[in-house]
Amino acid sequence: MSDTIETAAETADAASDAGPLLHTSIYEELRRRLITGIIAPGDGLSTRTLAGELGVSQMPVRDALSRLSAEGALLIRSKRRIEVPPMTAARFDDLLKCRLTLEPEAAVTAMPHINAAGLERLRRIDSDLDRAIAADDMQGYTELNAAFHFALYRSGGRDILNRLIETLWLQFGPYMRSVYTQHPERIFADQHRNALAAIAAGNSDALRQAIATDINDGMSLIGRNGLA
Repeated sequence: MSDTIETAAETADAASDAGPLLHTSIYEELRRRLITGIIAPGDGLSTRTLAGELGVSQMPVRDALSRLSAEGALLIRSKRRIEVPPMTAARFDDLLKCRLTLEPEAAVTAMPHINAAGLERLRRIDSDLDRAIAADDMQGYTELNAAFHFALYRSGGRDILNRLIETLWLQFGPYMRSVYTQHPERIFADQHRNALAAIAAGNSDALRQAIATDINDGMSLIGRNGLA
């Protein structure tokens, strides 16, 4: 997922018909849709429908879907039946433990690399996120929530760690969007402010705690409402 979340049209236009670049851009666009919950549990997907939406042939879509299936983000039952895997209790527990292991570490590793401009960028994202919540803009909220976390984690320059975290987000993102839509009053945003305060103070323990609490708050909604 790119630092700024692109639209499908922008992705397709940028890719044009540039062979491997086209395949990569379609893959990244579908990753973005999963991470931000645009692709939701219960959505019926097909290569033909997605190819039509993105204005491309079915081949790059099929390749992207195969990669996402290998990452555990999608189940391909047939060419016309592609879906988000069910969220079982065992899968939920594994995702939660992995997030709690990787994300606080990514945040603490990134903290020394965040300068004044980087901190201000995070504050702007969080302010935009608050406005999305006030406007009941669930699409804006999910995109900005992802943007905040990944802007923070990527500051550390640990590409492998960040890619692992993105793979986890692929698997719970569709469910987060679903439960937030059903329970908008349960959105938790205060931990972002705590994280920002910890970064400004250079307090790694407080930053680790803020990210861990943010993860637990959000994932608890899936645990209560999203399990198969």
